[in-house]
Amino acid sequence: MTHADDMERAFDGHEAFEAEAEGYAVTTTPLGSRVRTQTTADGEGVSYRVIVTPPTLDAVVEGETVAEVVEEGWFETFERRLEEPHQAGRGLEPIVPEVRREGESVRVEMTFTSDRPDRAAENAKALVEYVEGTWMQGLIPGYDYREPAASLLDRATQNYDEGGPV
Repeated sequence: MTHADDMERAFDGHEAFEAEAEGYAVTTTPLGSRVRTQTTADGEGVSYRVIVTPPTLDAVVEGETVAEVVEEGWFETFERRLEEPHQAGRGLEPIVPEVRREGESVRVEMTFTSDRPDRAAENAKALVEYVEGTWMQGLIPGYDYREPAASLLDRATQNYDEGGPV
């Protein structure tokens, strides 16, 4: 059994992932999240590239255009808040995320290696949730939001009202 076989089994058996042609889609978030995998050069582990593409602030605000200065400040704050994603996972080495705007989306990419596929699947999911939570923290009160922000805010409010986890 190879690392690649173990990785495939770990991700295929995890409820948060669905196999795609080039890796795995993350099914637990509406933020367009993917995990791409590749065996490391030494063959001893697998490299995991987590890609999350949340919308920009202006893309989810309903009925008005966000001022450029607000949008720029929102992006800079989002980028700064993503500085230490490795703390979201277990046993991860420091990760420097790549963050850039692409039209009405922000593309966040983080790469890590692991020789433990089961832990890698959990860490990939944790990194996606870290980006989602960080993105949610950046939503500015006073705006009306459309999807995916509207349903994520509703879910967070409902969980808070019920005393459950957000």
